[in-house]
Amino acid sequence: MSVSSAASGAVPCRFANYFAVCGIDTETGLEPDELTALYQWLEADRQGRDQDTAATGDNSEQSPLKRKFKSKVLAHYPENIEWNPFDQDAVNMLCMPKGLSFQTQADPRDPQFHSFIITREDGSRTYGFVHTFYEEVTSPQICSAMQTLHQIHNAEHASTNPHSSSSSSSSSMDSLTSSLDEADSPPFSSTLPSSRAAGGYDSSRDTLYVSKALCLVTTMPFMYACRNFLSQLHRAVTAATAPPLPLESYIHNILYEVPLPAPGRTLKFHGVYEPIVCQRPGLGELPLADFPLSEAFNLLGVENLVQVFTCNLLEMQILLCSRDYQRLMTVAEGITTLLFPFQWQHVYVPILPASLLHFLDAPVPYLMGLQSKECTDRSTLELPQEANLCFVDIDNHYIELPEDLPQFPNKTELIQELSEVLLSFGISANIGATPKRTRTSSPRKPSTSNRECKTVTLQQLEDDGRNGNLAGEELTMLELLQGNATLERLHALTERTGVTVARVDALRVSVKAQGIDRQRAAEEDELRNAKLNVQLREVFASRFTTMFADYEGFVIQSAPDLESWLTNREQMHNFDKASFLSDQPEPYLPFLSHFIETQMFATFIDNKIMSQWEEKEPLLRVFDARIDKARLYNVRAPSLRSSNYQRCSILRESAQAIEQRLMKIDHIAIHPHLLDMKFGQGKYEQGFFPKLQADVLNTGLINSKWFLRTATAQRRKDHNTHQSEHLDADNHLKEKYMQEARSLGKNLRLPKLSDLSPAVIAQTNWKFVEGLLKECRMKTKRMLVEKMGREAVELGHGEANITGLEENTLIASLCDLLERIWSHGLQVKQGKSALWSLLLHYQAREEKLEEQHTESSVSHAHERKKSDCSISMPSLRVSLLQDMSHIQSISEIKTDVGRARAWVRLSLEKKLLSQHLKQLLSRQALTKKLYKRYAFLRCEEEKEQFLFYLLSLNAVDYFCFTNVFTTIMIPYRVVIIPIKKLSNVMTTSNPWVCVSGELGDSGIMQIPKNFLDMTFDTQNLGKLTTAQLGHDNAGLLAKWLVDCVMVRNEITGHTYRFPCGRWLGKGVDDGSLERVLIGELVVPSRDEDGGRGCRTPPLQHSSSQTTSMTSLSGRECKPTSAQIQEGIGEAVSNIVKHFQKPEKERGSLTVLLCGEKSLVASLEQFFHHGFKPARLFQRTVFVWDFVEKAVAFLQSADQMVDMGLNCQSFCHYIMAINSTPRNIGKDGKFQLLVCLGARDRLLPQWLPLLVGCPVILQMYEDTALLRDHTTVSALIGILQTLHSFPIKLESSLIKGIDL
Repeated sequence: MSVSSAASGAVPCRFANYFAVCGIDTETGLEPDELTALYQWLEADRQGRDQDTAATGDNSEQSPLKRKFKSKVLAHYPENIEWNPFDQDAVNMLCMPKGLSFQTQADPRDPQFHSFIITREDGSRTYGFVHTFYEEVTSPQICSAMQTLHQIHNAEHASTNPHSSSSSSSSSMDSLTSSLDEADSPPFSSTLPSSRAAGGYDSSRDTLYVSKALCLVTTMPFMYACRNFLSQLHRAVTAATAPPLPLESYIHNILYEVPLPAPGRTLKFHGVYEPIVCQRPGLGELPLADFPLSEAFNLLGVENLVQVFTCNLLEMQILLCSRDYQRLMTVAEGITTLLFPFQWQHVYVPILPASLLHFLDAPVPYLMGLQSKECTDRSTLELPQEANLCFVDIDNHYIELPEDLPQFPNKTELIQELSEVLLSFGISANIGATPKRTRTSSPRKPSTSNRECKTVTLQQLEDDGRNGNLAGEELTMLELLQGNATLERLHALTERTGVTVARVDALRVSVKAQGIDRQRAAEEDELRNAKLNVQLREVFASRFTTMFADYEGFVIQSAPDLESWLTNREQMHNFDKASFLSDQPEPYLPFLSHFIETQMFATFIDNKIMSQWEEKEPLLRVFDARIDKARLYNVRAPSLRSSNYQRCSILRESAQAIEQRLMKIDHIAIHPHLLDMKFGQGKYEQGFFPKLQADVLNTGLINSKWFLRTATAQRRKDHNTHQSEHLDADNHLKEKYMQEARSLGKNLRLPKLSDLSPAVIAQTNWKFVEGLLKECRMKTKRMLVEKMGREAVELGHGEANITGLEENTLIASLCDLLERIWSHGLQVKQGKSALWSLLLHYQAREEKLEEQHTESSVSHAHERKKSDCSISMPSLRVSLLQDMSHIQSISEIKTDVGRARAWVRLSLEKKLLSQHLKQLLSRQALTKKLYKRYAFLRCEEEKEQFLFYLLSLNAVDYFCFTNVFTTIMIPYRVVIIPIKKLSNVMTTSNPWVCVSGELGDSGIMQIPKNFLDMTFDTQNLGKLTTAQLGHDNAGLLAKWLVDCVMVRNEITGHTYRFPCGRWLGKGVDDGSLERVLIGELVVPSRDEDGGRGCRTPPLQHSSSQTTSMTSLSGRECKPTSAQIQEGIGEAVSNIVKHFQKPEKERGSLTVLLCGEKSLVASLEQFFHHGFKPARLFQRTVFVWDFVEKAVAFLQSADQMVDMGLNCQSFCHYIMAINSTPRNIGKDGKFQLLVCLGARDRLLPQWLPLLVGCPVILQMYEDTALLRDHTTVSALIGILQTLHSFPIKLESSLIKGIDL
């Protein structure tokens, strides 16, 4: 923002802090710019060019007049200020970002004005205002050096390029460091000699000029006043007659005798020729912003500026580019000024010298401005990071935005209101607008109309009367005439010029009138810009007031004092983001969900929390006052979730306040006066800025009797004003707090808190307890709504549009709440996490009681069970201490806060959070020892309600630990359960297993012979989806009949059942040596203590066990044709519903394709229906046998020609599946065919091939569904509905397939 902390009451109320002069040091002569040389060396290294040549900083392709030479701070006054040290390097670099600029008499030498800003580490800002002009070089050494450089340049240029007078740089980034003047210079080659046309210099006939900068450094951005003062100084230097007083008088006056205007007051002080007026907004108004917003809107257009403003709010990287320094500053200050009540918290460099382009490598949010003549060609600007970059080409009205940028709420209505404000001041809203804002499009060339459309600042720079540049013809003539003392000299001059004495008088009157007119026009223009500025800013401020009218209700204030809050700031959750978003209109959510995660919003909330112990931050005070005022006129509740646009209602009164202040001057600073100066120094010489007397300007605070007399009175007056205002505010706050205390006392339970010391402390702590409990209720309800999704909406618990918020945000918010609850009333804090500290105390106390359990768990980890009649998954012991040990063993978690949050996530995922915390709090002796009596954890009723709210979270399934700690090592336990009553339970072959999940797979692991139970450690697999089980067919008993495979995550306790019910072996069943089993999460048995694990998992109907033996032989309980068709429709419908859900709620697609009631299972039943008895074939036949026979028929030459591409693709897929090195069996191959066909949208094309094959007549009865053309057509239509969805298959399903 425009107001920095530097303007606080502790800072002396001086208008200007420093006056500095930058230019060439005649003693050291011409020095190459070291920063430019360093940058060119880095660029040469990056591009592979000769670094030695680049390191010299001397580009032989450029004329010496266009090269970079080092500037210096020639003088600055005073020497230093304790609270605002003078940064000489920064001031020098920002006064002359491109170094010294040399010109000859043939080049344009118009003065230029620009401003800059220096941001310190503490966030405070200092503003600089610079007036740059050209001064004749009188040093023979410098002129000689420039002559020598030109001779060398011309000789090298002639020998290198005999047929060319100039060439361009080969490096696109080098071109960024070239001079601005080179781009702005007019084409003189047609009228000047050849040496001059090539940028030459000849000391015998050319006059050499060098740039010099006058700079004022201030703590507040009084841009108009500083520009006016500096321009008058320059006029005094270039005038034919000396100014009324030495320049030291005017500089001393503005440094030491002109105070800052008081808030809400207007100040008048005097420049060299004209008075200067500035005003400062009142305490209840928007802070000072003097840079013209009208120019920013003119340059970018309304829509583009709103988009860049949105990027600024979301703290993205923003790079401004322009040829003009002041444009960079105007746009940068404009968009940051509109942030009220928020403040930009990151890198802020509106003017970045081209020599420091490598600063753009910073991987942090930034707002930087780059001055370059090459910005017209975006392709030449190579930036290291562009993924999150907003690029703004100011001169060409062109912007590039990051992808997926959320729109600012009510963007269309906001643009409309801004356009109307601009039109009311006669400014078209379409200026600067361009539709080209994508990365692929190139910026358009500025049109003729755009080049002719001059901005306010450029008009002021070109208007001599308003910026103090070289005067016009009449003023020059008058100065020449009235500067002579004798009439004879005047007559001689008039004879040469043709001007009479009478005309001198007329000129004097005319020039005086023009000066008055120019001054009046400048004042009117300044007033107009000020009124437009405040109205545009009020529109944006009104939007934030509307959007954040209820933000205070979501601020979490839990710390009892400022010290404890600052100590625990990093672990605290200060704003209930989830609840806040749930109360916002749906169209606002994409923007707000991003914005409330920014640093500027976090700082805003921090300021709000600290305001309960300290004086409110100025922006926060103004914003809160506006919210309170709005509540008096409008009740927020009825329109709580409304997205209707509310227009700003105070535009007229805000502009009137500006105008009324200018009509009354509240304070007039003392006039500049003669100082105690030494005679003979600082002698006036036209066109040259004199060397000022440092002893006078460095001792102004001590020796100035005017300052001592006036400034002391002013400080006393300001102090009394502020003191009364603060007292009023303090009294108001005290009254407010007393009223709250009285209302709380009515509901206070005195029996519980009667023996606490002062009642106010008791009421305050009780307020904390109530607030924490209310927050817990809100958070748990919010989490349930989030997880239930649309089911919760149907039950009337919320609205569907809030389910898009991230689950992580809600759980992190719960973790912060638990930390705050465990911190409340703590006697002595040990470590940064109060929750983890109490857990460690509990662990130490319970360690001895758990020794035998710990010993059994250690032996249990290495236990493997042999085959017997009671093979099952052993129960997992439920223990708070066990879960703590799991967290402590995770090396990736480094801090106690991280361990506490991980423990909360693990307990929540295991549905044991409420149970664990109840067990933790059951040790009342420990709680009494560690917590004070008023602590939340010692309030029995509230504690019971708190645990009940947490217990409600068991109604939904969380994977918040599994999905967050994705890289940790997790132990898994595998138990293989055979079908004992049909065949052998063991096998002589070497079995193996591979478990896969959403995050990866375990790889193939060999199972020890004669063991059905094993454990293994692997990186977190996420939710388990499939298990591959197989063996190598070795030994005499190579056949294996497996019922299912059980796999359990030993940390989270999640158990998955992978049904099989099939043989694995050659010559039995379908000959498969490997099967892909689909997992299903086992519901814990409720009759066991803890609810984790079960000896006999509840039976789940599985296609793999009941219907996966797809031999075409007779069966028991065959489904009817209606049931088969209904099953297919249900399977396809489930897949469609899967894709219609939000991505995070979809679950596993593999289960819908291959599991119970899946697409594969239903198609198996379809193909089995109506098959002829197996005795006709004398062997067991499977679906795959029919498919292979059909392929054999289709592969004949005639059929391939007739059937076309569909036939070819079908045969190609069958051959690829048969060629796989995996022994997945015939049923596995059919499953793979269906999955691949569904993925590639080929199933509807393949079905007619099978139906039209003559093999179907041999293998299917007339009543078979496959021979019913109507049924087949219906099936094709159903399968075609899957074409709209991107089906992705797990790697475990398609491993080894080469298509």
